[in-house]
Amino acid sequence: MIDLRSDTVTQPTEAMRKVMAKAAVGDDVFHDDPTVNRLEALMAEMSGKADALFVPSGTMSNLVGLLAHCQRGEEYIVGQDYHTYLYEAGGAPVLGSIVPQPVPVEPNGTLDLNKVAAVIKKDDYHFARTKLLCLENTHNGKGIPLDYMQQAYDFAQSKGLGLHLDGARAFNATVALGCELTDLAQYADSVSICLSKGLGAPVGSVLCGDKDTIKWARRWRKMVGGGMRQAGVLAAAGIYALENHVERLAKDHAKAKILADRLEQYDALSVKPDLVQTNMVFIKTTADTAQGLANYLAQKGVRIIAGETMRWVMHLDVTSEQLNYVCQQVEEYFS
Repeated sequence: MIDLRSDTVTQPTEAMRKVMAKAAVGDDVFHDDPTVNRLEALMAEMSGKADALFVPSGTMSNLVGLLAHCQRGEEYIVGQDYHTYLYEAGGAPVLGSIVPQPVPVEPNGTLDLNKVAAVIKKDDYHFARTKLLCLENTHNGKGIPLDYMQQAYDFAQSKGLGLHLDGARAFNATVALGCELTDLAQYADSVSICLSKGLGAPVGSVLCGDKDTIKWARRWRKMVGGGMRQAGVLAAAGIYALENHVERLAKDHAKAKILADRLEQYDALSVKPDLVQTNMVFIKTTADTAQGLANYLAQKGVRIIAGETMRWVMHLDVTSEQLNYVCQQVEEYFS
């Protein structure tokens, strides 16, 4: 089966499984797991932050990050289409009693800072206190440029706000932008980075930030059930991914570009190859065409999610031969 639904479907490689099997372990809640400690130290170093925290998922990483910045009744400003607002089950307001203030996301994945400024609440007890600005990089496969990140960070500081970055695919961003993670993370007070998407680990995300932020995030992790015991077997996969799977993300980006170029020829599909920056190709079509294509591809061993806007994702489990096979099947469908 060729699965293009997401890069979350990646399987651990044999080499990754071997290091997982040999990982030294301890009780991470007691800070006794040497492999978890090593992963957290590695991520802190790579991000240029003072500390880091290993958690089971990206949703939890963002959640404990938001709750470390905001107290009950305080507000975070976030993109209407960002993961931290739209796709995390309302966890921050439900579990932390903090208030999201969404604003529209611009076509390039950024937030218009003038629109952000317009929703910052004045210091008045009638209003929730605005405390945090949340950004996302990448957003829908787009790498947000460093100059914008700096502008947003400077803006947040000038308004007395913290800045949290949902960097679930931060390494896709750095590869696309041609920079290091420290170059990106310097423009955020905390950064959530996923290990189980394009990097190919089976489980886990890491929240990076200063000592105080991570101290509070660790307390919140325990409260929401994220404290893990012998988690070194999972952390070992993350370390392997960081040491072996970052540079190869460029291959996924190149395959996405090839896919977009080959799909552009079909009148029934609207594809813009010039907008492909990382490992995602977005395809617009009719609902009937999408469903028909999805049903046909499923019969041929290819999984996609049907919709008027479809996202096909390249990842380490999609070979060049499989990519060519997918394109051939699409051609047969429209022939």
